[in-house]
Amino acid sequence: MSITEDEARSVLRTKGLRATPPRLAVLRVLSEATSPLSNSEVSGRLGDNHWDPATIYRNLIKLREAGLASVVSRAEGVNRYVLDPAYGDGHRHPHFVCEDCGRLECLPAELTASMSMEGPWSLSLKKAMVQLRGECPDCLQRGAPGTH
Repeated sequence: MSITEDEARSVLRTKGLRATPPRLAVLRVLSEATSPLSNSEVSGRLGDNHWDPATIYRNLIKLREAGLASVVSRAEGVNRYVLDPAYGDGHRHPHFVCEDCGRLECLPAELTASMSMEGPWSLSLKKAMVQLRGECPDCLQRGAPGTH
């Protein structure tokens, strides 16, 4: 779900944040992302600009503190962010981290449909960060190290 610059300005204002150019850009990158993004991935998607990675990082932190972004993966000690469910696609689901190439992918809903979300653990499960680790289909197909 991509948001316009005007929508981004409005969302930031409702959370009491100034609509600075880097903050608007980071918010829009998160809204266009189809998978969780790290600080360096957000910076890469912003391309050639005048903002250093620290500026991007500070804005990710501000967006998280304001409830506009969430950390949904900490694979390899790297925070990966998504737009908060109220503004994005409700990105609370398991992820798969490839131990060979480092790729992080959202697992398809049909693979995770059997995870029960009822009972005393339901809120804990909904807020949990679930990450499966192994080799992605591409690495398995290439015969990457560790597949033998």
